[in-house]
Amino acid sequence: MTKVLVADDDETMVSLLATLLKMEGFSVTTLMDKNGHPLENIRAAQPDILILDIYLGRHSGLDLVRQIRQTEDLRSLRVIMVSGMNRREDCLAAGADDFLLKPYMPDELFAKIRALL
Repeated sequence: MTKVLVADDDETMVSLLATLLKMEGFSVTTLMDKNGHPLENIRAAQPDILILDIYLGRHSGLDLVRQIRQTEDLRSLRVIMVSGMNRREDCLAAGADDFLLKPYMPDELFAKIRALL
């Protein structure tokens, strides 16, 4: 089963995405920017794919994806970044594999996940 990690600072969005992804047959873990360093939490979750918001409260999703790409054991992690602002170019330049502009339809997300796997 494909493991998806959802990292967002919006609890409603995290809950909704987790429910929808589980309904599609994915194993889902969530990461809210409250405890610890996100990189350590990502490593502990061992996801196949990360859905990462640009804004994570205390941390920047752009900085986090850059760190992921520089970290040997996480470098190959597939990352889809999301934002309510069109920051596609910034996200791809930072190392994201893909980008989704909020609001998006769940089917768009599922298609991107499947394309990256």
